[in-house]
Amino acid sequence: MKVGILKEIKIKENRVSMTPAGVQAMRACGHQVLVERGAGVGAGFSDDDYTATGAELGSSDEIFALCDMVMHVKEPQPSEYGKLRKDQILFTYLHLAADEAQTKALIQAGNVNIAYETIQKEDGSLPLLTPMSEVAGRMAIQQAAKSLESPMGGMGKLMGGVPGVEPATVLVIGGGVVGINAAKMACGLGAKVYMLDMNLDRLRYLSDVMPANCVTLMSGSYNIRRLLPAADVVIGAVLIPGAKAPHLLTREDLKLMRKGSILVDVAIDQGGCFETSRPTTHTDPVYEVDGVQHYCVANIPGAVAITSTLALTNATLPYALKIANLGWKGACLKNNDILKGLNVVEGKITYSAVAEAFGLPYTPASQVL
Repeated sequence: MKVGILKEIKIKENRVSMTPAGVQAMRACGHQVLVERGAGVGAGFSDDDYTATGAELGSSDEIFALCDMVMHVKEPQPSEYGKLRKDQILFTYLHLAADEAQTKALIQAGNVNIAYETIQKEDGSLPLLTPMSEVAGRMAIQQAAKSLESPMGGMGKLMGGVPGVEPATVLVIGGGVVGINAAKMACGLGAKVYMLDMNLDRLRYLSDVMPANCVTLMSGSYNIRRLLPAADVVIGAVLIPGAKAPHLLTREDLKLMRKGSILVDVAIDQGGCFETSRPTTHTDPVYEVDGVQHYCVANIPGAVAITSTLALTNATLPYALKIANLGWKGACLKNNDILKGLNVVEGKITYSAVAEAFGLPYTPASQVL
């Protein structure tokens, strides 16, 4: 198979979907790899690093025209929609349930779209979402701590406080991968942390592993609203795999919060979990609504591209190799994780949450095989 590695063109996105080591692994299995010139520069890899492991270099147009599978990190941008070909595999993050325009464009393209974020193991874990959730959870606290500073529009509070002065109070809604990583960072800085989740078994686990400055509570509108007046930082860390995120805070709820507090919506790439959320970029990451700061960057890990690229490609490469070795149909038939990654195939929506989000017809993935 000929595999194409595209340069990311989303604003301030510096990750790359395959490292030179990944190219070497692909070449060892007999596949050709065509890398767009400059694709790895933001993540610390030169074109020479790629050619040294057997890659060829080319343009974006050449990759779309020649490759059987193209790989991105983020979803294709509108300028790329028309370049996708029937029978071509697109393997990347898609987050379609929050993006009707992209969904319809991929239906129109008639290609095969496999989403990183919906590849799912039998135990329910999301192996290609996990590494970026780990990064995003940790970054969320770094960004929140900065946003609390007065020059950034915050209330002027130090996350960890100092002797004799209380620390910030952090409310983490969602106890999954993002949530636990955010809470670990906040606890490490010395903040007072509340973690909310709806799964009692998960809360028992969190209670066992988290430090004493982390309090676990059952999630629900009552507890969230009760804690908002004291919260300096709220981290939205909820996830319904492949589906639009539920709204946990309304605009009315912002009235309960103090001026200069900060909401960080890590679920923004799935539509956001706060009513007042809208996607922002690393160039202009924060905006204010009713005195409350909002950080809603849709590609948080892109700010630490070297760490993120290595973490992501450690997880994606084994799946990319399976698809390249077996073809998308063979890979889906032999690996149920990849089958769950099918989102839009040959003009048909094969992931139910995406079809439900837009009221479009749904075709079970098994039927397209």
